[in-house]
Amino acid sequence: MHVLITVNTTWNVLNFRMPVVQALLDRGDRVTLLAPPDDTVSQLTAMGVRHLPLVMDSKGLNPLRDAALAHRFRRHFRSESPDVILSWTIKNNLFGALMAKNAGIPFIPNVSGLGTAFLSGGALQFVAETLYKQAFRGLETVFFQNDDDRDLFVRRRLVKDGQTRLLPGSGIDLERFAPVPQPDGPPVFLMIGRLLRDKGVLEYAEAARRLRISHPQARFRLLGATGSANRSAIGADTVKAWQDEGIIEYLGTTDDVRPHIAAASCVVLPSYREGAPRTLIEAAAMSRPLIATDVPGCRAVVDDGRNGYLCAVKDGASLADACARFLALTPDDRSAMGRAGRSKMEQEFDQALVAAAYLSAIDRATRGTT
Repeated sequence: MHVLITVNTTWNVLNFRMPVVQALLDRGDRVTLLAPPDDTVSQLTAMGVRHLPLVMDSKGLNPLRDAALAHRFRRHFRSESPDVILSWTIKNNLFGALMAKNAGIPFIPNVSGLGTAFLSGGALQFVAETLYKQAFRGLETVFFQNDDDRDLFVRRRLVKDGQTRLLPGSGIDLERFAPVPQPDGPPVFLMIGRLLRDKGVLEYAEAARRLRISHPQARFRLLGATGSANRSAIGADTVKAWQDEGIIEYLGTTDDVRPHIAAASCVVLPSYREGAPRTLIEAAAMSRPLIATDVPGCRAVVDDGRNGYLCAVKDGASLADACARFLALTPDDRSAMGRAGRSKMEQEFDQALVAAAYLSAIDRATRGTT
């Protein structure tokens, strides 16, 4: 079978979609990736994935640019004539689905996040919802990564309940992200993610500032890139001011988060909304307690009081209280919380579950077409 995958960055596939890709390759399918190229292309081609460059702007809704993108999808889909198309990320889902229907090719999207347009209200949200309704109408399977997003789409009649399937994000490699014991020394909180206001970075700094007096031994580390073009980006000057104040230790960026998770006592994500928060899933797999906001995505990973704590969104004081609750735990209680998180990942988030769901969805979608 020829399976075409489309996504807005090649890097996304290498880092998040390899369980599905590997399962396809293992059963002998031919896999083509249609995505903007980056420095991960050579790694994917070495694994047996053929790469097709895609020109696209993943940000915003622009009628002229999006019409040109839809035309490129139609041209690629017709020339490649795959048996099925898998898609992640917003524009690939929307315009990919519309053009796949035009070409008569089965299409399986994954709603891994809603995007600014969908949540903005007003005319822009109306346009986004209209596109989703047209794009997803009649599809055999639409994957979602948390109950909140799925229920929202069903409630707004963008999809029918029978179309939807729920996945545990992109799954987790339980061998690569193996459990490690709690570190020795003073307690260390770690936040991993792009430095954006929407990720709750400002609330994280506020919590660190609040706890500095009552818990001077606690350390707050921040791992992630500055300088994003996103409208909610936190600048490097702000991060430096936090460092100078002594409330944040900035770790920069890394290609491997595991050593940083292993050195942390607890991993924190005060995000405003998530699809399936990868950093929390990775940390829980490594037996780290979690603290996150009580929002879609995060609450699918954190069972409050069992493998971590939930706090109010956009509320630095609530986040500080959750951190203080963690600091009050005994070493045995912290370890027990970490083990509960690992157990949850084994039962619900194993990447093998994701791969199996995709193979089943592909078989359903292509029944009678191949």
